[in-house]
Amino acid sequence: MKQVVDINCDMGEGFGHWSYGDSPDDALIALVSSANIATGFHAGDPNIMDRSVKLASAHAVGVGAHPAYRDLQGFGRRAINATDEELVNDIVYQMGALREFCRRHGARLQHVKPHGALYMTAAKSESLSRHLVETLRANAPDVLLFCMDISETYAAARRMGQPVIREFYADRDYDDSGSIVFARKVSRFDPDKIARKCLRACREGRVETVSGGEITVEFESICFHSDTPGALEIGKALRAALTENGITIAPASMVLDHQAA
Repeated sequence: MKQVVDINCDMGEGFGHWSYGDSPDDALIALVSSANIATGFHAGDPNIMDRSVKLASAHAVGVGAHPAYRDLQGFGRRAINATDEELVNDIVYQMGALREFCRRHGARLQHVKPHGALYMTAAKSESLSRHLVETLRANAPDVLLFCMDISETYAAARRMGQPVIREFYADRDYDDSGSIVFARKVSRFDPDKIARKCLRACREGRVETVSGGEITVEFESICFHSDTPGALEIGKALRAALTENGITIAPASMVLDHQAA
């Protein structure tokens, strides 16, 4: 049974006057403890990044960079053929931009979490994950790296000593390997069903797969997506289910501190 867990959600996923998803960040921010802020390549722009960091800081929510493939049209959910060095440089560029907004508002960059297709590419690529973690060790050794437990990213972070947070996905299905089933679009979920799924994962460390089987899951943070239809209802049901069952919700950095105590 987990005593403390982080809830993370993507934020700032708009561009100019365009916004994505049906749940405003101003409402979602009260339900989460860590925010993954879009850094311009799949969504986000300087004004949105500034507002998002300010919003997260005002609510004592951990601020994270959410770098992506350079794919505004496809919302970062299409893989782009590039070298590991090019992709890591794109991540560094996006992290650096968000870190300056953190400094502007007296916040700290808590974590980095690749977005969409880039997250899934890194999860399967030992080479890309190794290059990313080597760069973090040099540039941001205290920044938490968010990833899946079974990923090459997690293995590289553990091997090289980068602080790492494993995620459980509330609004994504799992296959029998323990990987999430990548989806470009998702339908509306039953918030109470998702809340029960997450509560069981916290209590038992188990989740049902798309084949009807069950697997063990290890995680410190639960993710739901702001662009999932009904995200606000999902966040409310999830937070209520956890807190009503004695589970404390805290930013990812505090979850790690609790584990180390």
